[in-house]
Amino acid sequence: MRSKGIRRFFEILVGEFRGLIKLNLLFCAFILPTAAIFLLGLFGFHNEIALIVSLAAAFPVGGAVVAYVFCLTKMLRDEPGYLWEDFRRKFKENKRQAAVPGILCAAFVYAQIYLWGPVLFGGGSINAIWLIPGIGFLLVFGMIAPYFFLQIAYIELETKKIIINSVLISFSNALRSFLGAVMGGVIWVAFFLLLPESLVVVPVLLVFGFSFSLLLVLMWVWPPVNKLFSIEETLKDRREG
Repeated sequence: MRSKGIRRFFEILVGEFRGLIKLNLLFCAFILPTAAIFLLGLFGFHNEIALIVSLAAAFPVGGAVVAYVFCLTKMLRDEPGYLWEDFRRKFKENKRQAAVPGILCAAFVYAQIYLWGPVLFGGGSINAIWLIPGIGFLLVFGMIAPYFFLQIAYIELETKKIIINSVLISFSNALRSFLGAVMGGVIWVAFFLLLPESLVVVPVLLVFGFSFSLLLVLMWVWPPVNKLFSIEETLKDRREG
């Protein structure tokens, strides 16, 4: 019988380590163009234009997230697969539906960097009025977003329906959603809080950080999605049929 929970997490961490690195590097190839353009603007190089161009460059990010989520959940399901082919196929199938959500997610991340920038980069402080809402928005985003991309990866539904489902599933499984958001974000929060000293670990994050954090998220949020939509049972029936 397949292991579950934290034991399964460490089994994947050890047994699929090379696959996790490959997925991480593949995902970085999709996000680095938009991130690089955004950073140029952040540090004063035609910042308004750079922001617009960076968001336009984020159009493949949503499809890459869907493909990433699909490959990692295959690992959680202990289903054999061809990593490159699975990623390519899922990206191709879902890049259109996930394009706008991917751009909106990039915009959200960039907005958070602007909000917290004075604290992270300038040694300043954030207005207390924005402190609690800022943390709250981060948590809500982290709780809902995984369900959205999971559904695109496995369920054929209209985007509007997926958004509604994501909110409902997230808050009906609030503890799991919260733990997934917190555990998945902890290394990134630590990285930003420890700047500039933490810059030394950037190569590690680019090689492995996204896989580590997303796997932690999926460990919590995959079970309710799988149970609600009977995903594994449906896939098994298709294989046997």
